[in-house]
Amino acid sequence: MPKNKEEIKIFITRDIPALGIDLLKKEGFTVWAWPHDKPIPSAELIKEGKKANAVLCLSTDPIDEFFLQECKHLDIVSQFAAGYDNIDVAVATRLGIPLGYAPGAMSNATADIAFGLMIAVSRKFFYMHKKIGRGEWTHFRPKADLGIELKNKTLGIFGLGRIGMEMGLRCRGAYNMNIIYTNRKQNEEAEKLLGAKNVSFDELLRQSDVLSVHCALSEETKGIFNKAAFSKMKPTSIFINTARGPVHQEEDLIAALGKGVIWGAGLDVTNPEPMKADNPLLEMENVAILPHIGSATVEARNEMSRMAAVNIVEFYRGNVIPNMINPGVVRK
Repeated sequence: MPKNKEEIKIFITRDIPALGIDLLKKEGFTVWAWPHDKPIPSAELIKEGKKANAVLCLSTDPIDEFFLQECKHLDIVSQFAAGYDNIDVAVATRLGIPLGYAPGAMSNATADIAFGLMIAVSRKFFYMHKKIGRGEWTHFRPKADLGIELKNKTLGIFGLGRIGMEMGLRCRGAYNMNIIYTNRKQNEEAEKLLGAKNVSFDELLRQSDVLSVHCALSEETKGIFNKAAFSKMKPTSIFINTARGPVHQEEDLIAALGKGVIWGAGLDVTNPEPMKADNPLLEMENVAILPHIGSATVEARNEMSRMAAVNIVEFYRGNVIPNMINPGVVRK
C-alpha cells in the first residue's frame, strides 16, 4: 500500500456527483473517472483498475471473479449503491479486498417511488395520461376508468429493511394501511412503530392488497415472484417492485396481469433492464413502469457519492470502513 496520499490512485467508473470526488481530491489522492456517459466495458474496467489502488464503482459494473482476479492488488472497492449483487463478495473476501457501499442513502427517495407507483397503479395514472394523448378523453362515463382506493387496505412488505420501513411509514400515515411483512429476521422496530406483523411468504401473498418488494437480490429471492406466487395473490392486489428486476419473473407477471390473476403492477425495476419499448406491460391499463430511478434525487445521489468516497477516505486513514460489505476480510 502506498505510504503517501498523492501516490494513492482512485479510479471512479462513471461521472458521479462532485461531492464524493471533491472529498477524495481534498484528501490528496490522485483521482480520475471514466469520461463517458455509458457503462464502462469490462475490458476497460480491468485496464483502469490495474492502474488504481482503489476503485469507486457503480452497481452496473461487473465486479466479478474475473475482474477481481485481474485486479487483486486493489486495496479497496467502494460502491455507489446500497445493493451489491454485481459484486462477487466471496471472491473479494478470499482475496482480502474490503468492500464498501452506501446503505440508507436512497431510502427516502426509493420509498417515494414505491409509494408513487402504488398510487399511480391504483388510479391508472399512466394509462389515463396516454388516453389524452390519443384523443380518447371525450365524455363522462360512470362505469369507465375505475380505480381502487387504498385507505385501510393491507400493505405487504417483502424485505422490511430501511426502504421497506419508509414505505410502511408512508402507507400507514397516509392511508392507515395494515402492515404485514416477510423478512429474514424479525423487525422489532417496525412492529413497534407500524404495528407490523411478521407472516410467512404464503400468508404475505394471500393477505396483501398491495405487495411491495424491498429485498436484496440473492439466490433465495431470484425469481421468487413467479406464476405460483402470483396465483396465491388476491385478484384485486397490486404488485410493486422497486428492488431488483430479477426478483420477479416478467413473463409470469405479464400473464398474471393479462388473465386478471392480480389487478395491477408498478415497477421501477424490470427483468431484463433496460426494458424493450415493445414490452406488453407498457400498454397495460393497470401498470406503471419507471426506468429504475429509485435513487434519482439530488439528495440521494449526493449522499451516495459522499458515502462511497468516505469509505475510501477512512480506509486509508487506517480507520474502520463506515459501511463495509465484508467485515470479516483480512486487511492486506
